[in-house]
Amino acid sequence: MIERNHPALSIGAQCRLLSISRSSFYHEPAGETDQNLGLMRLIDRQFLDTPFYGVRQMTWHLQNEGHGVNQKRIRRLMRLMRLMPIYQKPNTSKPRKGHKTWPYLLGGLRVDRPGQVWCADITYLPMRRGFLYLVAIMDWFTRKVLAWRISNTLEADFCVEALKEAIHRFGAPGIMNTDQGSQFTSFACVA
Repeated sequence: MIERNHPALSIGAQCRLLSISRSSFYHEPAGETDQNLGLMRLIDRQFLDTPFYGVRQMTWHLQNEGHGVNQKRIRRLMRLMRLMPIYQKPNTSKPRKGHKTWPYLLGGLRVDRPGQVWCADITYLPMRRGFLYLVAIMDWFTRKVLAWRISNTLEADFCVEALKEAIHRFGAPGIMNTDQGSQFTSFACVA
């Protein structure tokens, strides 16, 4: 937007008109130092072997290798490289031994009215220290969330409470569809 050889306006005048400082017009980014580029290569090599290493683990690894680095520097370099570690996530869909497996009733079924089919699922919300679990009961036709609950454990109680609330407010559904995890096939939820 700024012309170096403008006949009527100097560079300073053009910068004032655009509300930018003249020094920012002349500034050229220096790029990364050779030391940082070397660290980025080491981080990349280690990240391929251990993709679950976050900033702290990567910093400890590089310090053990004899590099004088701190967490702020490694965090900046990992962000620049767009590296996101793979953290262990809870498995919320495990069936339990002894729980009945129900047949899938939705194959070829046309859902054309509210209350015909409901679904329920559990997801986790990552928190600073652990997880919270969210269960939601939803009507397939309207896509409306009928009830939801949050819990800090994967016990079936919070699922049962959400289901009871949805039935109390909207009546029983024709079909209830879930992933058949242990919470949804437990005696408390089926009874």
